[in-house]
Amino acid sequence: MNFLRGVMGGQPAGPQPSGAETIQKLCDRVASSTLLEDRRDAVRALKSLSKKYRLEVGTQAMGHLVNILQADRSDSEIIGYALETLYNMISNDEEEEPEESEDGDSSGLGKRNSKSVMLEENSQKQADDLGVQFTEIFIKEQENVTLLLSLLEEFDFHVRWPGVKLLTALLKNQCAQVQGVILVSPMGVSRLMDLLADSREVIRNDGLLLLQQLTKGNAAIQKIVAFENAFERLLDIITEEGNSDGGIVVEDCLLLLLNLLRNNSSNQNFFKEGSYIQRMKPWFEVGDDNSGWSAQKVTNLHLMLQLVRVMVCPVNSPGATSSCQKAMYQCGLLQQLCTILMATGVPADILTETINTVSEVIRGSQVNQDYFASVNAPSNPPRPAIVVLLMSMVNERQPFVLRCAVLYCFQCFLYKNQKGQGEIVATLLPSTIDANSISAGQLLCGGLFSADSLSNWCAAVALAHALQDNLTQKEQLLRVQLATSLGNPPVSLLQQCTNILSQGSKVQTRVGLLMLLCTWISNCPIAVTHFLHNQANIPFLTAQISENLGEDERLVQGLCALLVGICIYYNDNSLENYTKEKLKQLVEKRIGKENFVEKLGFITKHELYSRAAQKPQPTFSSPEQMLFDHEFTKLVKELEGVITKAVHKSSEEEKKEEEVKKTLEQHDSIVTQYKELIREQDTQLNELKEQVSSLKTENEQMQATITHQLSQIQQHKDQYNVLKLKLGKDSAQQLSAQAEGAQVNGLQSEELTGLREEVEELRKQHAELQVQLREKDALIDKLRSGPAPPVEGIATSSENNAELLKELETLRSKVQSQTAEIGQLQAERRDLLKKVETCSAMVSVPTAAGSTDGAGDSGKIAELESRLVALMGETEKLKEEAKSSLESRAGLERQLAEANSTVAILQTEKAKLQQEVADSKKEQDDLLMLLADQDQKIQTLKSKLKDLGEPIEDEDDLDTRDQFDEDEDEEDDEDDEN
Repeated sequence: MNFLRGVMGGQPAGPQPSGAETIQKLCDRVASSTLLEDRRDAVRALKSLSKKYRLEVGTQAMGHLVNILQADRSDSEIIGYALETLYNMISNDEEEEPEESEDGDSSGLGKRNSKSVMLEENSQKQADDLGVQFTEIFIKEQENVTLLLSLLEEFDFHVRWPGVKLLTALLKNQCAQVQGVILVSPMGVSRLMDLLADSREVIRNDGLLLLQQLTKGNAAIQKIVAFENAFERLLDIITEEGNSDGGIVVEDCLLLLLNLLRNNSSNQNFFKEGSYIQRMKPWFEVGDDNSGWSAQKVTNLHLMLQLVRVMVCPVNSPGATSSCQKAMYQCGLLQQLCTILMATGVPADILTETINTVSEVIRGSQVNQDYFASVNAPSNPPRPAIVVLLMSMVNERQPFVLRCAVLYCFQCFLYKNQKGQGEIVATLLPSTIDANSISAGQLLCGGLFSADSLSNWCAAVALAHALQDNLTQKEQLLRVQLATSLGNPPVSLLQQCTNILSQGSKVQTRVGLLMLLCTWISNCPIAVTHFLHNQANIPFLTAQISENLGEDERLVQGLCALLVGICIYYNDNSLENYTKEKLKQLVEKRIGKENFVEKLGFITKHELYSRAAQKPQPTFSSPEQMLFDHEFTKLVKELEGVITKAVHKSSEEEKKEEEVKKTLEQHDSIVTQYKELIREQDTQLNELKEQVSSLKTENEQMQATITHQLSQIQQHKDQYNVLKLKLGKDSAQQLSAQAEGAQVNGLQSEELTGLREEVEELRKQHAELQVQLREKDALIDKLRSGPAPPVEGIATSSENNAELLKELETLRSKVQSQTAEIGQLQAERRDLLKKVETCSAMVSVPTAAGSTDGAGDSGKIAELESRLVALMGETEKLKEEAKSSLESRAGLERQLAEANSTVAILQTEKAKLQQEVADSKKEQDDLLMLLADQDQKIQTLKSKLKDLGEPIEDEDDLDTRDQFDEDEDEEDDEDDEN
């Protein structure tokens, strides 16, 4: 213990040992001491020396410390000291630097300042290397990492906290290797996720830092963390900390969310399906007073915007991006972002990032683009948000990054949005210009012809996006006329662009104008004709291409060559002086084909071309680098090869190609006709299938109704059988009673016998009616459960179908009426039985008492006779009702005969329609055979074209060209009429 007191700061009693010797003695004490207190004191002493003597402690004590972690797990204090010592050895954080900088006097301060940067860099590099080496030694045995993960299960603060810090340091130094060990460790990631649920904030916060390091660049761990309910926990922490107004903990949570979602489609889908996008909306609730934002709030909101962009990034799959965009609109997140966009007092960097975020939320989504078009700025009078943003884009005093963001937003608004393209172009047309308000078209024209080259380039690119893949707007823009100066006639926008181009302005301006012209006239022969109609355009372009200019002008020469190539490739030969053949001859004489192709290749070889082709967002470090647009790089890639082939083609090859194209067009027209015929037949089949399904539904309903009626009939049958048995028993009693009564009272036995016969007659009639009713029900069941009428017959004979349904409804009503009649007959029969029983009882009473009361018998007999007369009357009524039942039976038989005839007619029609279906199938088979022959011929012709080296256009291109030719013919007819 005296030795430890000397080490820990006691008074020295002799020469001081060196640091290495002291550490060696402490290590021996850790290894050899049997008392836990001695080992604990030795480890605590090593911890105090581990920062100053990092190398010595690391090389001598690491093995002993690992043994302590294994052997002394029951003592949390010594485990904590060991973990902290290991952390000091492995971590590269320099906490003692201020104390070391105080060495030396003030006279050496100037020298230190001159070399401080270099010395700090060298020392930091050495420290980093040392930490990496110790990390490699520690993780060489994977059991050490597993041991560390098991120690994190301890709830004791002195064990868990240094364990979290140590594992974080290991991940910083050797991320991939440690990730691999944790990934294969059972429940390794789950143990680390438990840190987020720790009630002690310092452990939870350091756990966030640990998970940040753990999830870097490892998709497998990212998925495991996500499915361990990480999204729910992180969003709860962000909400508890105050969303964007929170502190550094919110930033750590957002960084971890970015790690989990960036470039991980599985986690992005899980985030969307879990409805976590809806929980992002409160992050962007910004009040009216936006002054005095703290630096932490700016950082938090910046990360939140990046998180939104990760979900709708253009590099994601289109389906996932579209669903996220839809969810953001439905939950109001897009509306909240637009509110920030139009708010005042928002910091510039947040405003820029918000514009970029809104851009990607609306990109390619028609619903979101329409909503963005309806957003107005809170100005007086209100102006559309697009106009306000364009005012910032063409204003040279605005920050460069903000202008780039506005350009990107405008491009995303027009991406696959033909409606928006039409609205932008419409603001330039003479019929829609409003002199009292500023429109998007006016701002674009103002920027296109301003003195600022960056405004020229941005306006040209923005206008080119309004024409992208939209032939109608390219033709509409040809109508735009500009008043250049007083006294001079107006000129077209196309002519004004070429005029500015020929004036020799800055390279950035000319590149922007050339990109606009190439986008404008590509795939638009009418625009090519308008461009060639100016006699000065082609000579100017050929002169630019043929000159030997400097390195900066090569790009302009390449774009001029591309413009000439477009004029050749999309030329419809409507101008006699500038046909395809004459333009190729002009290129060959003045430039040379090889030189022309070489100049054309300068575009794709430019360094900024490849940078712009990588992603849609224009990201440039300086305004001078803004030369290429992402969509234009696609156009160049598409046209470079076909223009090269078009320049090298001979007239004979073009004639052959045109003949082959005409043949292909003819075959395509035939194929199109057959396709339309097949589509019509498919439509008819779908309609018939729908009718079949509806009839099946009705049939099921009717079957249910019939089943219900059959059950009721069965109940009546059961009741009838019960009454029949009861009537059989009572009849014998009635006969004996009536015989005695007749003998006593003098009644005629013939009348009673007749009454019984009439009852039996009624019973037989009732049985016959029941049999007929069963036969009728069986026939109805046969009609209901039989095969449904053929679909074709139903489609062609809807009147017969309606008649059949009416007949079935009539039969159903008659069945119900018969059921009611049977019930009425049964009720009357029960009344009759009751009356017979009453009569028998009254007859038996006088018989028993006849010897005692003979005087009252005559009155009772008279009363019985009157009742018997009443019963006879009721019997007559039953006979009449039986006759009516027979008449209704005859009517039912007639209806059944009519139904049988209807069934026969339907069966005949079914056979006819089946024959028609067979004929239709045979005709379709013939058509398919013919289509196969046509496709084989087309493939043969295409292979011949490929052998000749000619480009093959697909059906969409041919359809587009046909549509274009038809539109051109219609416009020519209109011009002739005018």
